[in-house]
Amino acid sequence: MGVVVPLDEREFQSGAGIEPLVRLTRDHMERVNALILSRVTSNVTLIPEIARHLIDSGGKRLRPMLTIAAAQMCGYEGDGHVKLAAGIEFMHTATLLHDDVVDESELRRGKSAARIVWGNQATVLVGDFLLGQAFKMMVEVGSLEALEILSSAAATIAEGEVMQLRVAKNTATTEDAYLAVIHNKTAALFSAATEVGPVLAGGDSSERAAFRSYGVNLGLAFQLIDDALDYDGDAHDLGKRVGDDFREGKITLPVVLSYRRGSDADRAFWTRVMQDGAIGDGDLQHAIALMRRHRAIEDTIARARHFGSVARDALAPFADSPHKAALLDAVDFCIGRVH
Repeated sequence: MGVVVPLDEREFQSGAGIEPLVRLTRDHMERVNALILSRVTSNVTLIPEIARHLIDSGGKRLRPMLTIAAAQMCGYEGDGHVKLAAGIEFMHTATLLHDDVVDESELRRGKSAARIVWGNQATVLVGDFLLGQAFKMMVEVGSLEALEILSSAAATIAEGEVMQLRVAKNTATTEDAYLAVIHNKTAALFSAATEVGPVLAGGDSSERAAFRSYGVNLGLAFQLIDDALDYDGDAHDLGKRVGDDFREGKITLPVVLSYRRGSDADRAFWTRVMQDGAIGDGDLQHAIALMRRHRAIEDTIARARHFGSVARDALAPFADSPHKAALLDAVDFCIGRVH
């Protein structure tokens, strides 16, 4: 997973969007959104208040759209994919609520994080409520295979969170160790979201493996672009301040590469700001300068392009169709978020 091949940057069009995916899944996603709103209700008024704070704040619903498109591409004609897509969005929302508590984040999607408004305890418990609702919908679909895939993903995501705690502020983290974290924490849900499509459609093992590979590599690419954007992005597009990962002491791939490629003085800087948390005026700008000097941001993007290429190749054996084209466009969208 650590091997990176040079790729032609023209393969990924920076202007590519997810409009085809949105268009193809629109009718089904309207049902998904209605189901989300109906399942977030509770007699405990604080629960929908906190959940809606994040659910209504935006987000492209990329993961549930992938589930819908994968199921449609494989010829599924039932309605179980709607409940699974809603459950996947609930799982994703729950992880965001939990992440913000663990990371002590102040912003999420351009708004105050739920933990800032309602506190850590309520935020964690509402995340747990959403996970419960997600699994209720999975059970209602009646597919043990789909339930196994998504429940395994939930466990893997939790493992990824714990793995991230172990590497937090640790400048000795290797690239392989970091990729293992994001494989569990981010890519696992992308993979599950796409694999359940062929499962519902009764696809064979090769179809399931192809969509699983597409999802996991798309998830890796998505997270690596996020890592690059935290140091070379726009606060409006990010929904958080540029440099939040730096301020929170998160070890991401640009930091790993900068630390390993730097001089003794550079490594002393990273140790001070990351491990010791002694961040002063101008340190973020110096960190970005070091990343540029050592091509850490560029190479993080190059690795994302590599995983994006693997995701595209995973779907290559399938016949051309509007849904296949839209899923390939989703890869371009994920990579094209960085300029």
